[in-house]
Amino acid sequence: MPGSPRSILAIFLVTLLVLAGCVSGGPIESPTQSPVEETTTAGATQTAAEGTVEVHFINVGQSVSTLVIGPSGETMLVDTGHFTDDGEYVLQYLQAHGIERLDHLVVSHNDADHIGGNAGIIDYYETEADGIGAIYDPGIAASTQTYSEYLDAVEEHGVTLYETREGDQIQMEGVDVAVLGPPQPYLENAARNENSIVLKLTHGETSFLLTGDAEDDQEAYLVDTYGEQLQATVLKAGHHGSASSTSGSLLDTVQPQAVIISSAYESQYGHPAEAVLERLADRSIPAYWTATHGNIVLVSDGSSVAVRTQQSATTDPTALREGTAIAPGTSGDVVEQDRYGGQAGASPATVADTDGNSNALEIVSITADPAGDDRRNLTGETVTFRNGGDEPLDLSGWTVADAAGRTYTFPEGYKLASGATVTLHTGSGTDTATDLYWGSGSPIWNNGGDTVIVRNSDNDTVLTEQYE
Repeated sequence: MPGSPRSILAIFLVTLLVLAGCVSGGPIESPTQSPVEETTTAGATQTAAEGTVEVHFINVGQSVSTLVIGPSGETMLVDTGHFTDDGEYVLQYLQAHGIERLDHLVVSHNDADHIGGNAGIIDYYETEADGIGAIYDPGIAASTQTYSEYLDAVEEHGVTLYETREGDQIQMEGVDVAVLGPPQPYLENAARNENSIVLKLTHGETSFLLTGDAEDDQEAYLVDTYGEQLQATVLKAGHHGSASSTSGSLLDTVQPQAVIISSAYESQYGHPAEAVLERLADRSIPAYWTATHGNIVLVSDGSSVAVRTQQSATTDPTALREGTAIAPGTSGDVVEQDRYGGQAGASPATVADTDGNSNALEIVSITADPAGDDRRNLTGETVTFRNGGDEPLDLSGWTVADAAGRTYTFPEGYKLASGATVTLHTGSGTDTATDLYWGSGSPIWNNGGDTVIVRNSDNDTVLTEQYE
């Protein structure tokens, strides 16, 4: 394709006023103040967390679309689904959730399975809703009808368009949004996948890493450039779970506590690849798949991330395909399935007890390596607690976490009698006074050693026990 990526984009948009200030090597500027600011590190402008942040992974089949809702209600949509449905599932989801305005529309890259709904969503929000604040694009053109329709919609409605590169930061109240890619110059001769817009969203001690369709070259660049700054609570698997993405090196650097995969149930490309699932399983990282969990909503309060899914399904990577398929566009509420806490690798704080009876809780036993295959005997993986105090201990809202931050919350109203014990099973079951069930689809406690961390309802650490 002749010409540089920036010149191609400019040709398509030559009539747009927003291109009046376009300068080679910089963002596509508009006459209004740019909401994109430069930063030099991942999450460098992080501020104290207030309110909650929601990250919605919409079930769009063999595609991806991610909605972010900030503490103030500000919105960001990353990608719009596949060209085969023109963004129908995404628009349906946005309308169902009362999203009247998109403050930020991020185009990870211009493949048709990521920009399929761009034109339709731009048309809808500019004519029937409260508009789109700005669009962020990596600046690499595509010779497809879907791409042309997207640019036509931008031109028709005069939406502000920014070429967005590494070092930029999208201004979103209450959320630090660092742009980690694509770099300048582009990687691999400006291949679109390898030059995806990569975002790290940080809210308090929690963070989310969205890598678009980045493959081995861009992942290697990210690891080499940012190192431990890539650490995130949740990672979206690159390129729909393709074997060429979500490498072992990236996983070991990011140290995610959970991974989200967005692809079709019977993907013609074999997504998610078995190699990726094995990498996750080897690291005991739970996987949530839009094809079996449906819409997935992550809710961060700044200290932990609740995972809510439309349908309950296994998170064991090796058994992921055993879950029941759920079709894109299926309606239904999401229900909390698990909770993960803070940045990967973070050490738990040591806080003095605030409740005189808190230190009455003891750990009687830990069974981290039950008989047989751990993944098949999740109810056999247990931690047993005892109330060594003289009074009943109200455990409502108390949490149990491992060193990676995976978190269980005791049910509201649960009390442990004086001298009584309760066993917390990793797997699923019916709660009783003596047995509680985490409901995790994969092992929690590492066989080679881990830390059990108990916090009370005020989030004070009241019990920490390491085992080897």
